[in-house]
Amino acid sequence: MSQRKKINRKAFSGVYSSMASVILGLLVSVVFVILSSDLGIINSISLLFKSLWQGSFGSRNNLIETLVFATPLFFTGLAHSIAFKTGLFNIGVEGQFIIGMLTAALVGIIPGIPPVLHVILVLIASGIGGALWAAIPGYLKAKTGSNEVVNTIMMNFIAMYLSNYIVGRVKASGTEATPLIENSARLWRFLGPGYRLSIGIFLALIFVVGVYFLLWKTTIGYELRAVGFNIFASEYAGISIKKNIILAMAISGFIAGVGGGVHVAGVQHQVYSLFAFPGFGNDGIAVALVAKSNPFGVIFSAILFGALNLSSGTLMLYGISKSVSYLIQGTVILFIASEFIYRFIGIKRKKEAAGDE
Repeated sequence: MSQRKKINRKAFSGVYSSMASVILGLLVSVVFVILSSDLGIINSISLLFKSLWQGSFGSRNNLIETLVFATPLFFTGLAHSIAFKTGLFNIGVEGQFIIGMLTAALVGIIPGIPPVLHVILVLIASGIGGALWAAIPGYLKAKTGSNEVVNTIMMNFIAMYLSNYIVGRVKASGTEATPLIENSARLWRFLGPGYRLSIGIFLALIFVVGVYFLLWKTTIGYELRAVGFNIFASEYAGISIKKNIILAMAISGFIAGVGGGVHVAGVQHQVYSLFAFPGFGNDGIAVALVAKSNPFGVIFSAILFGALNLSSGTLMLYGISKSVSYLIQGTVILFIASEFIYRFIGIKRKKEAAGDE
């Protein structure tokens, strides 16, 4: 087999396994639908796929709303992909997204700023907010060796309660939310005021290309991937491990923060008091896993999970529990995880065999 064929096979193997995981997830959900209904196998399968399609892509409005749901997942999926490529697990994307939303709302309510400049300031501020929030556990990881998973989980709760505290201080009268941001701070809804889809989706696609270019076309990206591939070999080669850990977390947080800013500037135009996490950061983990941390794979993965989240309501109209959509997501992640476990066991056995020799 030629070297080019080997490269192509390696490049597409991740795509094939992700597709297989999605298909298996759908098959598992079909089994549960069959067991929970009296419609028979064929009718159950037909009803499930019909409801999923109708709820996400079956009409113009549903297709647009699927893209609205998918837009923040572009950003959170990319944020997790950056961390994964560096060998980090940035659970704090959820909190960084919240800080991005909060910062965007606070900058967005400032009056008197020209429209284009105002939007730019909102997105830059939200990105910086997310980057600084992520850099804290990154610094602790680099300097003290503390576990980034534990630190970022704690930072998520701090972010949520800090957001609620500030919202309580600046909230509009009679509400539990910040005042609406100025019109000059809002992203253009290019399909008209009746639709929630904004140019934020195009910004997300720009970030997809930018992350790909960063990871595979720059020295910074090479060092980040090298640290994630083999931290000891990278250190031996003279790559600063501490610098790249902090940098990876900051870049990841910046992308997540911008995602929060886009969500506020393009969709909800204010920040509400939170009783639970919005969930975009946690869903981004699944998006990045299914995409195998490939920026272009994030596009399809984000749309998939956006469609599943939106169609959960339509399932109930067809007499199917909306939990089926979450079941599909969970089983897809389970099959993706099982692949990693299989590879880990295989590598461990090879090392043991080599040691015995």
